[in-house]
Amino acid sequence: MKSERQFTRMDAGLRRWLRAACCVLRDFVRTRSSCFTQHATRNTGLHLTAWLVVFCVLPLASPAATRIKDIAMIAGARDNQLVGFGIVTGIAGEGDKDPVYTRQAVANMLQRFGVTVPAATLSSKNVAVVMLTADIPAYAKPGSRIDVNISSMGDAKTLQGGVLLQTPLTGADGKVYAVAQGALSVGGFIGGAGGAGGATVQKNHPTVAQIIGGALVEREIPSTIVRDNQIDLLLRQADFTSAARVAAAINEKFTNSARALDMGTVRVAMPRGTETVPVDFIARLETIEVTPDMPARIVINERTGTIVANSRIKISHCAVSHGNLTINVASSQDVSQPAPFSQTGNTAVTTRTDTSVTESKNGLVTLPELPTVEKVASALNALGVTPRDMMAIFQAMKQAGALQAELIIR
Repeated sequence: MKSERQFTRMDAGLRRWLRAACCVLRDFVRTRSSCFTQHATRNTGLHLTAWLVVFCVLPLASPAATRIKDIAMIAGARDNQLVGFGIVTGIAGEGDKDPVYTRQAVANMLQRFGVTVPAATLSSKNVAVVMLTADIPAYAKPGSRIDVNISSMGDAKTLQGGVLLQTPLTGADGKVYAVAQGALSVGGFIGGAGGAGGATVQKNHPTVAQIIGGALVEREIPSTIVRDNQIDLLLRQADFTSAARVAAAINEKFTNSARALDMGTVRVAMPRGTETVPVDFIARLETIEVTPDMPARIVINERTGTIVANSRIKISHCAVSHGNLTINVASSQDVSQPAPFSQTGNTAVTTRTDTSVTESKNGLVTLPELPTVEKVASALNALGVTPRDMMAIFQAMKQAGALQAELIIR
C-alpha cells in the first residue's frame, strides 16, 4: 500500500537522522572540554537541527488501523434465523401447571408414538412447552451442529434438569433446516424448601436455557456472494468517510477495483484471474487494513444509568450549574387523648407526616474547551456529579450547542 511505503520510507529516514544525531552527539562530547571553535559550533548546530527534526518526525507514527474483515461483511454470507415449538420433559414437578396448549402438545406427541389419550385427561407437572430459536450460518452443511436457545412458554417455574424432545427448526419460508434435541443447560436456578413464608431463592432466569451444538443441520441454505464477478462489502457501522477509506485502501492493492456505492456498501470487482478462486480473493481482501471513521457520539441508557462516549466528543467553552432536590418524608405516631372528665372522647393513635424539601446550593462552574474525551471525563468528575446528573448535563449541553456530538438516548 502507498501509505505503508510512505511510513516505511519515513522510518528509514528517521533511523538515518538518529544515527547522524548520535554521531554528532559523540563528537560533541569529545570536544566539550575544549573551547568551542567555529567547527564545533557548526557541529552543535547540526546536532540541534538533527534532534529537532527527530522530534518533529516522531509524532507522525502510523495511526491505528483495523482489518476490513472486522468492520465489514460479505453480502450474501449472512446468518438466517430458525424457530421451533417443542416439549421439555423431566422437570421434577416444576413444569407447566395447567395450560391447555401444554396438554394438547403432549397429546399430539403421544399420538405420534401410537398412544391416544384425550388431552383433557392429561395432567403432568414434569412437562413444559418451550420456544426454540437458533441462527444458522451461511454455508452450514448437513450434519454440522448449531447452538439452540430455549425459553419457557407456559407457567413452568424452572427448566432445571429438563430434556428437550426432538424438535424441527424452520425458517421464514416454513421449511425445516435443522432438528434440535438434548439435555438443557440452565444458567440459573430456583430453590427453597418452603421455609418460613414459603421462601425461595432464585438466581438469574431458570426458565431460559441453552443447548450448545444441540441442533443438527438437515438442509443447507443457498448463498450467493459473487454476482457478475463483483463482491459487495457491507459496513457494520455505515459511514461515508469509512466507506471511502475502505474503497481507497482496496484500490491501493487492487488497482481501480473498488468503489463506494453508499455509506454502507463498497462494491469490489474481482481482478482478472481470480474469478475461479473467489475464496482466495476474499481472504486477501479481508486482510487489508483501513482506519474507519466514526462520528462523535454519546449513548445514554436511562434505565441502567449507563453512559458511553467515543473518543471524538468535544465540549465548547460553557458554564454549568446542576442542582439536586432532596425530599424527606418523616412519619411519626401520636396518641390523641380526650380532655379530662370527657364523656364522649376516645383515645386514638394518629399518624403525623412531615415533608421537607432541600435544594443543594451549587454555584455556576465554568468549563473550558474540552477537546478530548479524557478531559471531558476529568472535568465532569471534578464537579462531583452522579451518572444520572451527567445525563441531564449532556442533554442541556446539547440544547445549548456546547456539545459537539450526537446524543442517543435509549
